[in-house]
Amino acid sequence: MHTAVVDAPPGHLPRKIQIVPLVGLPVVAVLVGFVIYAIAADELWPLVLCHVAGGALWTSIDLFVGLAVGPIIGGMSPPARAEFSAKFMPKMVIIMPTVVTMTLATGLQLAMKMGTLNIGTESRDWLIASMIVVGVMAVVALGILEPANIAVLWEMNKPQPNPEIIGRMMKRFVYTAGVTGLMQIATLIIMTRVRTL
Repeated sequence: MHTAVVDAPPGHLPRKIQIVPLVGLPVVAVLVGFVIYAIAADELWPLVLCHVAGGALWTSIDLFVGLAVGPIIGGMSPPARAEFSAKFMPKMVIIMPTVVTMTLATGLQLAMKMGTLNIGTESRDWLIASMIVVGVMAVVALGILEPANIAVLWEMNKPQPNPEIIGRMMKRFVYTAGVTGLMQIATLIIMTRVRTL
């Protein structure tokens, strides 16, 4: 696995940073395995569990990172951002793809199993709106956030990481997470509306 070395203050040894934290991979394997089981079993309870748990984690992470962590990082010096990134970003490399997969895969299965996407159902238009919003968020999470995350860690992999590049990529990560956090609020509104139809 790639490791990154970040310059340490005099008297301290540089730390090695794993881009993909190996300790988290068994947890990811169990969660993805449970998603596969839930879809294959075609039973309501495991589908709902995966969808609700994945959606709750995705929503809370987006809101927390975008609206709470973002302003904190914005006020940090470049070296402090680098130190924060070294601890935070590797976890996000495995967390976000996992929760996005859990939410989307089981959400679609639930909609088909419950017939809520059938033509003429009252919730169909709301669910299509939700799928559009969630689809955009998935593209942002996997197409913008994840590459920015990996770019930060890749920069840290260099013998002399550039704090400005790390800071710029962290800002992109945090601002984009803020946008998806606001989109998550739209998803919450849509889904609570669907539930009350």
